Amino acid sequence: MAPVEVWLVRHGETVMNAMGRLCGWTDVALTDEGRRQARWLGEILAGEAFDGVWSSDLNRAVETARLAGFEPDQDARLREVNFGELEGRRYETLAEEYKVGLKDFVSFAPPGGEDLDRLTARVDAFLDELGPGRHLVFSHGGVLRAVMRQVGPDRFMANGALMAVDWRERALLFVRENEFGTSSAVVRESGEG
Repeated sequence: MAPVEVWLVRHGETVMNAMGRLCGWTDVALTDEGRRQARWLGEILAGEAFDGVWSSDLNRAVETARLAGFEPDQDARLREVNFGELEGRRYETLAEEYKVGLKDFVSFAPPGGEDLDRLTARVDAFLDELGPGRHLVFSHGGVLRAVMRQVGPDRFMANGALMAVDWRERALLFVRENEFGTSSAVVRESGEG
């Protein structure tokens, strides 16, 4: 059976990432740093051929794709986890149970939001529909982490990071971080945005 190779990108840094705020379904713009990360991705991805290019329908993912030189098909299943009542909150202000849930990325279920099983189910449904070939997906930290948990050791992916997986085999192919990192300690600790 032919492989389904998926290259997944976490969008560039946003205003809310820079402020250390949880940014799920809120539609926010990239910072100058985020735009620089997106252009770096364009350099990394230049010359690569893809059978399909996709993104979340949220501006930060679409803008990252466009700045990297791609016009993606948009799909809401590629959105970040819905933080519900925790949307826009600073990580350090969360109750301990939510901090632990985000850090461990197992039992997180925000009030009025989406638990990790629902996030994983919608992301898996999208990926399972992809045909054989190589696909490029611009998405969010929670989405990449939901995939990472199925293909390798659980790992946080910084803004502007790139990872590739063989989805059929549930195997990690590579991870590529940018040289810029991220300016948000909360994003590093919680892994979301």
